[in-house]
Amino acid sequence: MMSRTTVIRDAEKTDMSACSAILNGWIDETGWMARVHDHEDVERYYSDVVFHERQVKVADVDGKVCAFMALSDDAYVTALYVRPDYRRERLGKSLIDHAKTLFPDQLNLWTFDENKGAQRFYRRENFIEVKRTDGDNEENLPDTLFQWGSLVGIPS
Repeated sequence: MMSRTTVIRDAEKTDMSACSAILNGWIDETGWMARVHDHEDVERYYSDVVFHERQVKVADVDGKVCAFMALSDDAYVTALYVRPDYRRERLGKSLIDHAKTLFPDQLNLWTFDENKGAQRFYRRENFIEVKRTDGDNEENLPDTLFQWGSLVGIPS
């Protein structure tokens, strides 16, 4: 087995195409997830908005973007997605661990109720469920707010 070099780094604008492709792939493969925006709109949004308004971190494996995370200034993980062929390689964990160093007091995120795998992952990472909605989001899907950190009584 070849050794891989993985680096968590700040995204560059040229990475937004790879990030949006990872998200678009996830939407396409997820049967319960409605496609609200076409592929081009997602790529444009990531390049024109997310890159400028969020801290975007990528998991770069041997020079290839294989996962990404977007963070808002108010300590929300607004996106965390991993390429299918790199899932179970701890890239999501590496990204969330990095986010915990950036926001050591509290980290928040929403996940769709149907996304059981993500919920298991966040619970393993010591996030706790704090709120549910019936679909107060663009996709109109029920979702859950999770929090982590000392401000919510979770040891880091």
